[in-house]
Amino acid sequence: MSEPLAKFGKDCVIQNGCVIGFKYHETCGPSLIGASARIRTGTIIYGDVSIGDHFQSGHNALVRENTRIGDHVVIGTNSIIDGNTEIGDFVKIESNCYIPTHVKIGSRVFFGPNVTLTNDKYPLKLRDKYKPDGPVIEDGVTLGAGVVVLPGICIGADSMISAGAVVTHDIPPKSLVTGIPGRVAPLPSHLCERNMALSWKKYIND
Repeated sequence: MSEPLAKFGKDCVIQNGCVIGFKYHETCGPSLIGASARIRTGTIIYGDVSIGDHFQSGHNALVRENTRIGDHVVIGTNSIIDGNTEIGDFVKIESNCYIPTHVKIGSRVFFGPNVTLTNDKYPLKLRDKYKPDGPVIEDGVTLGAGVVVLPGICIGADSMISAGAVVTHDIPPKSLVTGIPGRVAPLPSHLCERNMALSWKKYIND
């Protein structure tokens, strides 16, 4: 296997023990990392990955091929992005999350620890009809700790999914989901403000 391929913007800090631009195929391109990244020990980022500015990873995070990540994104310790995924701007994915292939994640989204998205409706069944179909997580969504989202589900913008919920069907915008399977109600008025981390405030004016 040849040496990793990567291109970095200004002011990036890459700790020892990372692999940036893992060459998973002889014809793959480099990984492209924007300015001011902070990438911690054990992180592996495959070739053919594009990441914007102000990216941060925890320890042992994995980002596989054909993933597109915007600006101000955090991928927590031991979290896995399994490739062929789109992630917007201002997204926080906490530790031990799993994101399979064919997922779309909007901007200003929060994943609590141990969130699991899925893309295979009938694991190891109907292989001749199999097509990965990951969830769509629209802008402003919050997923609490331990949430599970089944394949092909769309979670509407600015919804909040409470810890431990299992999401089995599409969720309208501005909904609150609780329980197993998830029970849907309108989002309470005191939770209708848009997602905002303290570290984002100097970059977002609303």
